[in-house]
Parts: sequence; structure tokens; C-alpha cells
Amino acid sequence: MKATLISIPVRDQEKAMRFYTEKLGFAKKKDEPLGGGNRWLTLVSKDREDGPEILLEPAPNHFELSKVYQDALMEAGIPWTQFDVEDIDSEYERLTQLGVEFIVKPTISGNVTYAILNDTCGNYIQLVQEL
Repeated sequence: MKATLISIPVRDQEKAMRFYTEKLGFAKKKDEPLGGGNRWLTLVSKDREDGPEILLEPAPNHFELSKVYQDALMEAGIPWTQFDVEDIDSEYERLTQLGVEFIVKPTISGNVTYAILNDTCGNYIQLVQEL
């Protein structure tokens, strides 16, 4: 068994696609219309195009419980998911210069350094560098 798809709920797929590609550096893999203005919109890491896909899921717009859960995570400051990075300090600096808002600056915790950013689409995302 292996993970092939990670779903991230977003309130605006186009805005999310721009943020995740232009700022975080992912590459668009699939973009298929589903009707009603929704898309099957997936992204992959540029250096692992055959790796797991990130689905930018418009569920909060159509399923109230998804929106409630997403809001509760944001209110509690809990990240929706985590992405690993090689050098968190340089990634933090790069993203900050691009205007990305962090709610937690790089912080050492045990054998990792982590930071938490706002994806502007209803989620906090944690970046982690193993030490």
C-alpha cells in the first residue's frame, strides 16, 4: 500500500493553484473540469512528478462539515498537513520575501525544525526540516 493522493480543502481553487505553484513551487499535474465550476486539480513536487499528488479540493464550498472542520483547525492554529523541506531557514526567507504569512517562524522541536504558514485558502501548512 502507498499514498498517492493528499487532499487539501480550499475555498478558491484558482487562488490555491497560484499560491501552491507560484509561491510553494509545486507543479500542476491534472486540471480537469468536474462541472459547477469545480476541477480535479492536482499538483506534484517538481522534483518528484511521479510522487504523491496534492488535490486542491473545493469541499468547503459544497460540504458544510468540511468548512466547519477547516475553520476549527484554523482557529486552533493546527496545520492541515505538512511538507518536508531541505533547508527551512532558506525556505522561510524565500517565502517571506514572496509575501507568505507565517504564524510560526522556524522553531526547533526535538529532532526537527518546523514553521507554519497560511496558504491563504483556509489552511495552515507546516514545513518541517529533519535535523
